[in-house]
Amino acid sequence: MRLITAIACALTIVVACDCRAATKQDAPLRLLGTIPMPGVDGRIDHMAVDLKQNRLFVAALGNDTVEVIDVKAGKRIRSLTGFREPQGIGYDEKTNTLLVANGDNGDVDFLDGASLATVGKLHLGDDADDVRVDDGRHQAVVGYGEGALAVVDFASRKLVGQARFPGHPEAFVLGQSEMFLNVPSEGRVEVIDRGKLSVTKHWSVTDAGANFPIALDEAGKRLFVGCRRPARLLVYDSADAKLVDSIAIDGDTDDIYFDGRRKLIYISCGTGIVDVIGLNAANRYRRIASVPTGSGARTSMFVPEMKRLFVAAPRGEGREASIMVFSTQP
Repeated sequence: MRLITAIACALTIVVACDCRAATKQDAPLRLLGTIPMPGVDGRIDHMAVDLKQNRLFVAALGNDTVEVIDVKAGKRIRSLTGFREPQGIGYDEKTNTLLVANGDNGDVDFLDGASLATVGKLHLGDDADDVRVDDGRHQAVVGYGEGALAVVDFASRKLVGQARFPGHPEAFVLGQSEMFLNVPSEGRVEVIDRGKLSVTKHWSVTDAGANFPIALDEAGKRLFVGCRRPARLLVYDSADAKLVDSIAIDGDTDDIYFDGRRKLIYISCGTGIVDVIGLNAANRYRRIASVPTGSGARTSMFVPEMKRLFVAAPRGEGREASIMVFSTQP
């Protein structure tokens, strides 16, 4: 994709921070610039990407809008209204459909990818939250309520399956045959069989609490769990739930991504930092960089096809809301 040159030329730096550590050629993350989102207030939640049309969709929860970013041009092109605390968001290329999960009313909205008009609605229940897209099956998995995952089909716009467990689901990750799900109210990780949509096992998170974000290195059999109390990254063997490592990170983490190409972990934290975790010579995990972003910038999206990490920075004192664009290409 021809994204590097266009972004570097089009973006304007608007966040005042010391990013010297992120601008060195050998740094794990390099700030290319920021894309302003004028008029967007409040907390910003999750994002989705349309690779074919170079669009980034941003769930602006506190603003009750979905912001549409043209990544190639480096600018916002639409601000979509009519949502009720949009939280999770997902895009399916085959059906050219955008799905938005609303926390306030528990609805899932389906939008036509061309017109961005609402073309369907499905009511799940309270607090429709995080979304993961299964590109192979053209389905979305949506966490909601006091303990449920809904499997939703993009083409039919219908509910095609559910999994139940105790406690509100936070972040989860899809493996080939299993889903790994954080339930912070119960202090544990649920493991769900994707075929049967049933809990097969769970393990307690004992080294820290408030386990919110999660990521998976399926080939390496490692599960990464981000905790807020205290702020730590817990590394588990995904096969036997053995705690492999525990690393101090920055506070208020909300998203974690594993970069399989570089074998690095990106952790966005609301304290205004993206922590980058790697392996040392002794095969132990360690923090290799702490990249400044901005206070409250805790949600992010790693797009390996673009070699980009997008970080959502909410409006703050002296700054407007924006999307920070980092290169993960050394």
